[in-house]
Amino acid sequence: MPITNPDLLEQVFTIAKDASRAIMAVYARDFSIEEKDDKSPLTDADKAAHDVIVAGLNALPGNIPVLSEEHTEGFTGADADGRYWLVDPLDGTKEFIKRNGEFTVNIALIEHGKPVLGVVVAPSLEVSYLAAEGLGAFKVTRHEGQSDERQPISVAGKPAEGTTWRVVGSRSHPSPDLAEWLEKLGSHNMVPMGSSLKLCLIAEGVADVYPRLGPTCLWDTGAAQAVVEQAGGRVETIEGQPLSYATPQEHLNPHFIVWGHR
Repeated sequence: MPITNPDLLEQVFTIAKDASRAIMAVYARDFSIEEKDDKSPLTDADKAAHDVIVAGLNALPGNIPVLSEEHTEGFTGADADGRYWLVDPLDGTKEFIKRNGEFTVNIALIEHGKPVLGVVVAPSLEVSYLAAEGLGAFKVTRHEGQSDERQPISVAGKPAEGTTWRVVGSRSHPSPDLAEWLEKLGSHNMVPMGSSLKLCLIAEGVADVYPRLGPTCLWDTGAAQAVVEQAGGRVETIEGQPLSYATPQEHLNPHFIVWGHR
């Protein structure tokens, strides 16, 4: 059976939802904010979600190693099959602190440097994105008092010549290089968004391109990249190479572009 089977995707989705509940329990009360060595914020919710996810993934068969943003020193490398779990327990901590809802739980399965399964849950917005190689990409929307609605998603395709590009960008990390890149792109509308939701908007076809010309880490992008790629899009470096996760000891991503077409 392939590693990316429907049962595994559902198990990871359940783990992400469990972590989301832990996050929302913190969101509903006052919480403390610490500062990590890189000056980024850390809350009780980051730590609670990390504990839930690591316990859940470690309980799955296969004993696949886990690289989590909140415990990088515990990661010893990919297994003999080139696999590891890549986790951001709370992506968009700044958005969480602002209480604007634009934060996510990200869980990806990496195989030989490529994200082959991804789950992104936005707990406050009650929307999730799931994808796995060979299974496609899906958006799951929760409706109060009803069962979840799950729909296949796909990218919009390249805009026709003369069309205004729909560009999604970071809400908390503006980049001085971005204006120059956008000028070359041509006519565009800019939509700010936090966390990995930017990639998910590309995947579901409501935005066309996401240029990231500022710093990100592997765990910021892995899960949502799986969603974009299974929805028919691509995530590539400025040089046009696929964004790779083959050297997880190097946590920083190069600058990259997310395209809503092949």
